[in-house]
Amino acid sequence: MLIEPGHPELSIVRQCELIGLPRASLYYQPCEELLHNLRLMRLLDEQYTKMPYYGVRRMVAHLRRLGYRVGPKRIRRLLRLMGLEAVYPKPHLSQPNDQHRRYPYLLRGVTVGRPDQVWATDITFIRLQHGFAYLVAIMDWHSRYVLSWDLSITLEAEFCLAALAQALRQGRQIPEIFNSDQGAQFTSQEFAGRLEEAGIKVSRDGRGRMLDNIFVERLWRSLKYEEIYLHDYPDVAAAREGIRRYFLKYNEERLHEALGYRTPAEVYLDRKKEAA
Repeated sequence: MLIEPGHPELSIVRQCELIGLPRASLYYQPCEELLHNLRLMRLLDEQYTKMPYYGVRRMVAHLRRLGYRVGPKRIRRLLRLMGLEAVYPKPHLSQPNDQHRRYPYLLRGVTVGRPDQVWATDITFIRLQHGFAYLVAIMDWHSRYVLSWDLSITLEAEFCLAALAQALRQGRQIPEIFNSDQGAQFTSQEFAGRLEEAGIKVSRDGRGRMLDNIFVERLWRSLKYEEIYLHDYPDVAAAREGIRRYFLKYNEERLHEALGYRTPAEVYLDRKKEAA
């Protein structure tokens, strides 16, 4: 469900306020329309993971081929709700809020050759049996080590700020550059201000340019194929535990060819590789 009963920090009243749900509607049984949209969102998520360059028209065509009667208006709304957009350059579409400071992309032509030189972050959609959540993760770009992550039932900035605070506590040292996309959670003055206060240079992807943050995009693909799509999480708590186990295995056990068949933890924490 979108509402998580017994949440340790957010009351049911506050959760309803955050997602714009009247409390009276909370106890209404999900209608077929809602269940249908959730089915469509699952299919959209799977297709986007396979082919992130698909825009609204191709997604509509894809779903129609699967037998669903859908139109562009509904699919555009669902993709926005999921925080997804096709990854191809789009002229004049990157319009930052005038109240937010603009930052350039700082990684073009930069060789990233050591831990804590660049950290990167992004948000992805996580499907549940009867709803969905959003996942943010912060990764050391050189080692692919996942420094921190958090789940939320909304796209409010708080869970991104919590992940940032955790990464700054757990990292070996602060990074030189912190890269993210143009999402409002990362362009807020509070998020960027925390980076600048720590003396970290802020870098932003170009709008719709997946390659600007390629390693986090690869992390999402691995997570979904190796964990999310193999388990049908009933709720946020189950998703949180499954993702926790996966990231532990990803950091400590998953070998990367680009790292000389070492794990992210071995590279980030400068551990010696175990003998074969």
